[in-house]
Amino acid sequence: MMKRIYLIGILLMWICVSAIYAQKASKYRVYLSDKNETTYRLDQPETFLSQRAIDRRVRQQLPIDSTDLPVNATYLNIIKQKGVEIVNCSKWNNTVLVQTRDESLMEQVSSLPFVVKMRKVWVEPDSIPARNKDRKKQIKKDVEKTEHYYGDAFRQIAVHNGDSLHVAGFKGEGMQIAVIDAGFYNVDVIPMFKRLKLLGTRDFVNPNSDIYEENTHGMMVLSCMAANQPKVMVGTAPEASYWLLRSEDNDTEQPVEEDYWAAAVEFADSVGVDVLNTSLGYHEFDNKVDNYRYRDLNGHVSLMSNTASMIADKGMVLVCSAGNSGSKTWKKITPPGDAENVITVGALTRDLINANFSSLGDTTDGRVKPDVMAVGVYSSVSGVDGLPSHGNGTSFASPTFCGLVACFWQSCPHLTAKEVVQAIIHSADRLDYPDNVFGYGISDVWKAYKENKR
Repeated sequence: MMKRIYLIGILLMWICVSAIYAQKASKYRVYLSDKNETTYRLDQPETFLSQRAIDRRVRQQLPIDSTDLPVNATYLNIIKQKGVEIVNCSKWNNTVLVQTRDESLMEQVSSLPFVVKMRKVWVEPDSIPARNKDRKKQIKKDVEKTEHYYGDAFRQIAVHNGDSLHVAGFKGEGMQIAVIDAGFYNVDVIPMFKRLKLLGTRDFVNPNSDIYEENTHGMMVLSCMAANQPKVMVGTAPEASYWLLRSEDNDTEQPVEEDYWAAAVEFADSVGVDVLNTSLGYHEFDNKVDNYRYRDLNGHVSLMSNTASMIADKGMVLVCSAGNSGSKTWKKITPPGDAENVITVGALTRDLINANFSSLGDTTDGRVKPDVMAVGVYSSVSGVDGLPSHGNGTSFASPTFCGLVACFWQSCPHLTAKEVVQAIIHSADRLDYPDNVFGYGISDVWKAYKENKR
């Protein structure tokens, strides 16, 4: 009899465990109340920031404050003891991203005295497409060279007199750029990236992935800046050093991608990055309840925008795409393009006419957006086969200009991040009559250099 009861108990336990694992995994963003009793100290920043990050703050006379302190480890341990998995944290927003298959555990997390609120931000998709394991075979070895040093990329650089900065010796050397995107397909084998000064890679969506098997978008974005194959394609910052960070999950569109993005930004800060490019934007999600509204475009409603609005205060410059909704129902810029003290870039044709898809400003609180414009129609980019190709989108206008921002800052290292943003705006051709289509217009980085050099 006892043996039968024991077997029935085992069977019931197995059924319960099986039922839990049959549930889809979910991720929740948990907002914490404070960082009390943290073991970290503001007068010992070397325990949570690299020396390069600290030096960047000192150089710009920026304080290290409570937002820089890591999330309270005691709180994390208590949350973990409830049976959920800690995915990542945002110290700037004081949030924790957790995952579970048993949603009843989240009731226990919600009742903790230091939890302010929480929000479901991800549900496991039914399936994930297989990645291409034969991707390297796509690379073409025979590349036709042009007569021009930049290849077909010359026009998108010359629009801003970026070639003049390059001739003067400012090609990004010594500057660190973080590219936050959806994946960097074939970057490890494409010839125009052979000279890439790679500092490292991180995947905040799936740490176990091969970042070079993921989406092609980040590879094309990177090529606008980092391509360095003379007479084939040379980008706007060929001598800069790069971090390749993945935050976009191309298999779904859910708010968790903002959590991944915040983690990527904070990582970039901690290692000492100078300039960031993100050609990502979110206003519409798989679950329509999560969609943003026009009134949310104030730089702080979106977790992504709130994070972006802190970037200049940490001594970095964010360059981001305005979005490609200009000819769609939404029409407006997408977060984080509404953030404060960032450079939001709209798209032009090569004839300097605004692209009809380029998203429109302004922000809800009346700030001019986009800030500036760059070529985003028939942009010169790398193809998956390693040959020069073309693409359309503010996704390519942004990195094209981002590379030039890095070169400009290299030429004027005495400027703070906020001064760089202002110098860029003040060199634009519509400074005195901005609008919600062109923003302040086309920035002239050579002019900015001459006006700010010492």
